[in-house]
Amino acid sequence: MNKLNEEAVMVNKSILSAIVLVLILGGCASMSESQQSTAKGTAMGTGAGAAVGAIIGAIAGDPALGAGIGAGVGAVGGYIWSNRMEEQKKKMEAATEGTKVSVTQTADNQLKLNVPSDISFDTGQSTIKPEMHPVLNSLAAGLKSNSSSQATIIGYTDDTGNDSINNPLSVNRAASTRAYLVSQGIASTRISIDGRGASEPVAANTSPENRAKNRRVEIFVKEPQPQQQRQQELPQHQEQQQYIQQPAIQPPMY
Repeated sequence: MNKLNEEAVMVNKSILSAIVLVLILGGCASMSESQQSTAKGTAMGTGAGAAVGAIIGAIAGDPALGAGIGAGVGAVGGYIWSNRMEEQKKKMEAATEGTKVSVTQTADNQLKLNVPSDISFDTGQSTIKPEMHPVLNSLAAGLKSNSSSQATIIGYTDDTGNDSINNPLSVNRAASTRAYLVSQGIASTRISIDGRGASEPVAANTSPENRAKNRRVEIFVKEPQPQQQRQQELPQHQEQQQYIQQPAIQPPMY
């Protein structure tokens, strides 16, 4: 293969890579702010990176190239569970002890706080109860200690009322939670919000106790993969090919 053809092949492979990435990210266009964040964090992890690489490798007829691209794609997105995230989880568990707030690590390495209405909001209200302040104070301290972390707050309601009331109310609850964190020194750009209304209950809305469980906010804290993380080495066959393509040194003629 001459040099011109080789360059054309490499251009085509780069175009294929870009197309696949655009298709993946484009699928998030119709999602809400928080759904996009979660989808990208999960789909762009190492598993999806391998899948993307396999697709590109099959199209390009170069499995090794696809594997290399897949590794790079996997490193672009996704969340990491660092020592700082583990420390924040322990501090949040201590801060919420004796409350009904649950603190867990999600499958995609996010720290999740489920804050029910017992300490968050009254029926039909978006004003934070004073009982929620210590939880948010501890959360703000954790965000300050890990400046690379980001938060997503999702508000929910019970089924009292209709969607025209519940949907904006759930957004207002998330907004109130963000406003409190901002008042504690957290940049608003680090916090995204969303409202789901009564669409995702965690308990059947058949009793006051269950409705209180559904009237909640969920807070997700994540630490993105470092943007500098890239493919660590070239596929072996490319290294060999580059070596072969080096012009041979002719021995002097006597």
